[in-house]
Amino acid sequence: MISPHYDMINIEQNDKTFDLFYDAEKAGFMEYKVKENILEIIHTEIFKEFGGKGLGQELVKAAVELARKNDYRIVASCPYAKKIIDATPEFKDLLAK
Repeated sequence: MISPHYDMINIEQNDKTFDLFYDAEKAGFMEYKVKENILEIIHTEIFKEFGGKGLGQELVKAAVELARKNDYRIVASCPYAKKIIDATPEFKDLLAK
């Protein structure tokens, strides 16, 4: 039986942020900037009421996808994003030296 309620994640990319929506409600965001083929992740934030759902990881994945698509290297100034990238072997190759 299919549940009438399901969790839907939608991420919208803007010039300097990824905005994450959970069941159509804004649940968090990631600030970033791109300069000279370097994507810098500045800040990642999931609002308290949405914590514990792995949503921050979804934002990091979105940044990784953008970096791969555009041949960018990543600098993770955000401690959370750095932790996720360091812990995910398939992301580590994108870190700027």
